[in-house]
Amino acid sequence: MQNLNLPAFDYQLKSNENKTLIFDIIRKKYVVLTPEEWVRQHFVNFLISIKNYPVSLVAIEKQIHLNKVTKRFDILIFSNSGKPHILIECKAPNVHINQNTFDQIARYNSEINAEFLIVTNGLDHFCCQMDTESKKYIFLNFIPDFQSK
Repeated sequence: MQNLNLPAFDYQLKSNENKTLIFDIIRKKYVVLTPEEWVRQHFVNFLISIKNYPVSLVAIEKQIHLNKVTKRFDILIFSNSGKPHILIECKAPNVHINQNTFDQIARYNSEINAEFLIVTNGLDHFCCQMDTESKKYIFLNFIPDFQSK
């Protein structure tokens, strides 16, 4: 797999029926290793080991309903109070992040209402804070650390 613009970590791989699987510490199971999953696992590790988010506040690939259509978000970080805090959309490294990517995460966030949105392809990371009054993104040059409140 491709080197990413994220810290390396000790991951566990195994093979099963000609597929490579990677262990997901959040879902507590092996999942098929795709380029997008490679990014997701690196980003989760970054959030936990560098940004200090507790594992207990991280959700991966949960269903949401948008206009009677079932979708799945990539990563959602909750606050200590249980409210959605950061919604993260992961793309494969070869996927260029563009307006369509932000439109996708904004649609998801219309249901979730997280304070921060992050889009990453493992090479480029974009973080913005939602300004709910003006309904705009405020782009940040950092990814927020966990702060217990």
